[in-house]
Amino acid sequence: MIRNLPQQWDMETDLVAIGSGIGGLSAAIAAHDEGASAMVLERADKVGGVTALSLGELWVAGNHLAAALGLEDSVDAGFRYLRRLSMGYGDEALILNKVVHAREALRYFERTIGLKMRVVRDAPDYYYKHSDDAVAEGRLLEVEPFPAQQLGDWQEKTRVSPVVPFGMTHEDMYGRGGTANIARWDFELMGERLGNDIRCLGPGLVAYFVKAALERDIPLHTGVNVEELIGDGERIIGVRATRDGKDLFIKANRGVVVAVSSYERHQELNKTLGQQLEPISYVFDTIDGANFRLAGPFGARVARVPDITLLGYNIPGEETEEGHPLPRGAMTSIGLPHVIVVNGAGKRFGNEAFYRQFNYTVDQIDGASQTHPNFPCWAILDTQAKDKYPFGSIMPDQAWPTGFGLQADSIAELAGKMGVDAQSLEATIGGFNRHAEQGEDPAFGRGTHPWSAWMCGDPFHKPNANLGPLNKPPFYAVELKRMGGSAIPAAGLLADEHCRALGWDNQPIPGLYVAGNSMARMETGAVMQSGISNARGMMHGYLIGHHVAGKPSELLQQAIARLAP
Repeated sequence: MIRNLPQQWDMETDLVAIGSGIGGLSAAIAAHDEGASAMVLERADKVGGVTALSLGELWVAGNHLAAALGLEDSVDAGFRYLRRLSMGYGDEALILNKVVHAREALRYFERTIGLKMRVVRDAPDYYYKHSDDAVAEGRLLEVEPFPAQQLGDWQEKTRVSPVVPFGMTHEDMYGRGGTANIARWDFELMGERLGNDIRCLGPGLVAYFVKAALERDIPLHTGVNVEELIGDGERIIGVRATRDGKDLFIKANRGVVVAVSSYERHQELNKTLGQQLEPISYVFDTIDGANFRLAGPFGARVARVPDITLLGYNIPGEETEEGHPLPRGAMTSIGLPHVIVVNGAGKRFGNEAFYRQFNYTVDQIDGASQTHPNFPCWAILDTQAKDKYPFGSIMPDQAWPTGFGLQADSIAELAGKMGVDAQSLEATIGGFNRHAEQGEDPAFGRGTHPWSAWMCGDPFHKPNANLGPLNKPPFYAVELKRMGGSAIPAAGLLADEHCRALGWDNQPIPGLYVAGNSMARMETGAVMQSGISNARGMMHGYLIGHHVAGKPSELLQQAIARLAP
């Protein structure tokens, strides 16, 4: 192991958490509560990380909140669900570890920091009706609204999100018809919450953990960029960071946790570690693969699972806080009635309302021609969709900004503007329309997943929430771009059941832990499910805090013994 000791240390603690999302914060909090000291280092000038950009969900199988509502579920069913859908790309022990400890971590942080979560009613698993171990509701939890005034001086230093309506809960949104029916939302309630800085969704979730760290006097250092880990030849014992251009050496007596998210802002890593070519992204510039830069010199092993490319678009004039064009995800738009997606041949190529199926096809390669047959691609909609549904931040009664999308009075004219074959596009839409009027999609099964109706459908549209013909001119087309997965990566650092980073010899690297999206997704393999990423981060923090404090969990071994034949 590398030995790169400094002449002297500037600060000292038991656990250094690099990153201030749910992974780093929960690790620091759990370590503190179990008897160790901790501090959090954040590269940006605000805390909260990518957690603050999320919908604030946790996916927890067999949780007590669902049980209290009389909803049947179990850890075993959750394990079988993930194991089957991981397609063999995950690690069975780590899948079980995730399911067993997610509910334990939930109870722990409810008890210790006052975290308040509730069941998102009527929110099914992605594969409900397609998996015997899926549930109709109960596993998806959301944070209860958090009064940000409780953060004191850190209220303005804790991130909010430019891409989620954090003044609303899932109940507020989906109880009134979801994003398709945004006109039905209670905007008076939203205004009241925003005016009083009461945060829901991801900003609310991370605020609970920031508050808990502040209450424990856990130091939160912003503007601190960790440049390298420090080893003594046997273990990781600290970090070298920079702040205001000066070196800062921090000793970590018991360990360092790398919780810096992924590499979505590093296009070379997107291409070489994942499979995404130039995806647009709304995450911060600091999400650039620092986990690999820090852990790599100490021999940390990297692992990869199959992953998808999302689709999105930019609306002219919208920017991130760093001045980049602000991407809008296409998921909630392309699954609506009167909307389809076509490729350069003018043909549909998947179930637009179920992104897990649809987006795997985006980067499909045709080996005969060495092309991506389904990219570029376009969202096509008619006036019915434009008049009824929002498209990103553009409301139904708003004109589309200059330079956004294409418009034509006929399908043939639209095809010409797109540069695709008119007869092919007319045939595609004609065939789709005939079946959509009956609420059916025999080509790709659109509208057969209850999750699709909940997430990106119109529950008031009959006979199918995700299907409606495109037959009212004018017609519109929006070219879609490859989009990152909100920092959920294909590749990460491999770790064991205690979140200790593993070397290429498959042995733990002493003193080095990893959490959240910095860790390889061996708990999920080829599948993803809303709320899993936040649940992973929280669970990792729980496990790291206990291990650092000399109290490693034994729940996995107990579960393995229980399930043994």
